[in-house]
Parts: sequence; structure tokens; C-alpha cells
Amino acid sequence: MLKISGGRVICDKQILDTCVYIDNGKIYAITDENLPYDRLIDAEGNYVSAGFIDTHVHGGGGADFMDGGVEPMRIAAKTHLMHGTTSICPTTLASSYATLKQALLDFKVFQKESGKGGVPNIVGMHFEGPYFSKNQAGAQPPQYIYPPKKEEYDELIGIADGAIVKWSFAPELEGAREFTRALVQNNILPSLGHTDGTYDDVIKVYNEGARCLTHFYSGMSTITRVGGYRIPGVVEAGYLIDDMWVEVIGDGAHIPPILLKMIVKLKGVDRIVLVTDAMRGATMPDGESLLGRIGEGVKCIIEDGIAKMPDRTCFAGSVATTDRLVRTFYKNGVTSLAEAVWMVTNNPAVSLGLANKGRLCQGYDADVVLFDEDVNIKHVIVGSNQVF
Repeated sequence: MLKISGGRVICDKQILDTCVYIDNGKIYAITDENLPYDRLIDAEGNYVSAGFIDTHVHGGGGADFMDGGVEPMRIAAKTHLMHGTTSICPTTLASSYATLKQALLDFKVFQKESGKGGVPNIVGMHFEGPYFSKNQAGAQPPQYIYPPKKEEYDELIGIADGAIVKWSFAPELEGAREFTRALVQNNILPSLGHTDGTYDDVIKVYNEGARCLTHFYSGMSTITRVGGYRIPGVVEAGYLIDDMWVEVIGDGAHIPPILLKMIVKLKGVDRIVLVTDAMRGATMPDGESLLGRIGEGVKCIIEDGIAKMPDRTCFAGSVATTDRLVRTFYKNGVTSLAEAVWMVTNNPAVSLGLANKGRLCQGYDADVVLFDEDVNIKHVIVGSNQVF
């Protein structure tokens, strides 16, 4: 039995002076009682929370999840683990079909390392594209963007056999409703992004089971005017549909703190999922980089803690880690610390239907992070494994 004492425990949007007991990879108890233990971590006044969950992340540490083979996946995943991400969804970019298929095959091999040897829990893949609007491509390579192809996604879903947990696409495209149905039937969360759609387009796929918006505001339509009439877009759908999850890149750059406060005020902390959308440049020095697979990806530049297209007209993913998300919300007064943690632990777990993750509760998986007042990570535990 492992005991964590002397910390400030963040539990269900509260901060408690109590102890956490871990046994056989599970949370045994959250209590002040002095239970038997044979290992001890003195938290030394630091915060103790559930491990962070990132459902939208392309890479880190100089590696991309689509580079090919298991080793780049391992490098990227371990990079984010050191910053508190104990569960991760490797994310693709719009690419050639052959590259998407190979990334999926590589992932299925890598997933066998989940939670072992300093690797975080590998939840499943998030396919971002290629079924997007070219007008909202952003940093997605436009040559690989097109409407849903049934024979293509049917084959990928079949190969995945449950390995894909989330898929982002534009709802206004021909075939989007049928695609949404296929995702729901295979327990894949349909998420809407890189879209020029209207509120009505969202409603059509919402009625088929779509329940998430990919990186809210980024690559996403808002109110337009047609012949003088105002037409609400996907952003407005995010606010108006109560049970729609909204992904928020919480690096403080994609969305400034004042707008983050508006999202929290209008949407509420229970429907926001904080994500990094990190690319290979996360934790790397400033300079030239690449979003996506070597040979197919998009050239970009890292400067001032932000990944940008070379002409600096838009961002190219981010270089954030999950600790930065929490820090941004907490230190800028967007939410309380406990609420910021909730949006990067409980909410992503619930959005993907992950049982026994995202909270410090009896019987839940013992994915735990300890961090200081500035959200610098001090200890990481993944199940039975104390990483550091």
C-alpha cells in the first residue's frame, strides 16, 4: 500500500487536507484515517490530483505520432507524461490514406505498451481529418482534405477494431450524417472541426450522435451574413447545445484569457475539455519545425512559446503540455485551480466514456500527479508505477 500524505488533495472540484492510499494500481481510499502502508510519498505541501488526460495531441519532444514506427510514438508520449499527462490520445493530421493507415497499424503495436515502462495510458487514437472544409484548413495540408469516403472510413474502422476513440470532421460535407452514424455505431466520439458549417449543419449530425467540437473557435465558423440575414455558425452551436463538449486549447495564445473567461461563463466548467493540440515542437527550443509526418507534414516556426505557420497568419497546433493548460486557467484567474484540473481530468474521461479515470475516487485507476503552486510537476504515478 502506498500512502501520499502532507499534500493538498484536489478531489471533485474541492481541495482537501487529507491522504491518498493506493493499492494494486487503484485508489484504495481518500481519508484522514491512518491505514497500514509500506510505501510513503511526502507531498511536502504540493497539490495532489488525478493524472491529466489529453485527448488531442499530435506529438512532442521532437517526434510526431505519425512519423512511422513505435519509437516516435514512445518519445512523444513520454514527453507529455513528464508534464502530467497520464492518459493520452495520439492524434493524426490530414494525410495520404497510406500514411493514415500505417499510423493506425503502428498505434496498435504501440498501444501494447500502455501504462508500462514510463509510458502513459494509451487510450486510443484521435483521427483529426481528413474530412474537413478547405476554407478552414488552418495548418492542415489542403491537398489531403476531402469529404468522407465510406469505403475508406469503413476499412480504417475495421482495422482499428476499437483503437480509434475520436474522429474530427466537418459536418457540412456530403456524407457527414452517414459518417456520424458509422462512428456512433463503433463507439467513436464524433467531433466537429475545421468547419464552415452552420448551426443547422451541426444539428443534423447532433441528431445522429455528434457531441463534441474540436478546438473551439479555431478553424470554426461563427455568425455570417447572407443577404442581410445573420446565420449562426458552429461556435454558436457550441454555446446553445447544452450537452455539446467543447475542446479548448488552453495555452493562452489560441484563445486569450478574456475569451476563455467568456467560454467558462457561457458553457460552464462541466462541458469544457482542455487539450494541448501539441505538435512535435512541445518542449523543444524555438526555431523551424514540422507539423505532421516527415515528408508529408507542414513546415512551421516555433517562437514565443507558440507554433505558427511560416507566414505567421495562423497557428500550427501548439507546443503546450497539460500542466501549461492548468497553469493558464489558474494563474490568469479564468477558473479556480480545482476547476482547471477538473477540465483536464474528469471531463476528458467522461467525454470518451473512460471508466475509472479522471478522478481521485475509491476504486478509480491510480493515475496521480503532484505539482507545486506554479503547476510544476513533482511526481507522476501511472497505476502501480511511480514514474518519478
